[in-house]
Amino acid sequence: MKSIEGDFKIEAMKKEDWEMVSAIYLEGIQTGIATFQADLPTWEEWDKGHIQSCRFVARREAVVMGWVALSHTSSRRVYAGVAEVSIYIGEAFKGLGVGTALLNEVAHQSEVEGFWTLQAGIIEENKASQKLHSKCGFRKIGIREKIAQMPNGRWHNVVLMERRRSE
Repeated sequence: MKSIEGDFKIEAMKKEDWEMVSAIYLEGIQTGIATFQADLPTWEEWDKGHIQSCRFVARREAVVMGWVALSHTSSRRVYAGVAEVSIYIGEAFKGLGVGTALLNEVAHQSEVEGFWTLQAGIIEENKASQKLHSKCGFRKIGIREKIAQMPNGRWHNVVLMERRRSE
């Protein structure tokens, strides 16, 4: 557990956090630019799709302010050290350094766990997420044009960003 300016702590995510984690995730879904996920998954679905060791929450007392987790990008052994980042900050906690603290912690822990590349696919309109990732050592490597169509028929481009292990 890491203390950040005494205001909140970065801790390992627990199953008991799911109610608050999922509420923050739902806020992201509802923005229409944070994810292509249309519906909130169950804990079991979410848990199955994310790496066990690199899941963190930012917590102020009993309140989860944001979360970050990694998922594998491929089942192929050669990509064992590559993971995709998911990060969501509660609307009430944006601009407080929560995202920076979470993203830096997962980047550090991912290296401890043997990951060499973290990647993020960010909907192009989500400028705040791109800025956060850049601040935490990610670089833009390209754009996938009209890669996904939302249920409302709108197409979105995705900015690809990556962070390589520090050497």
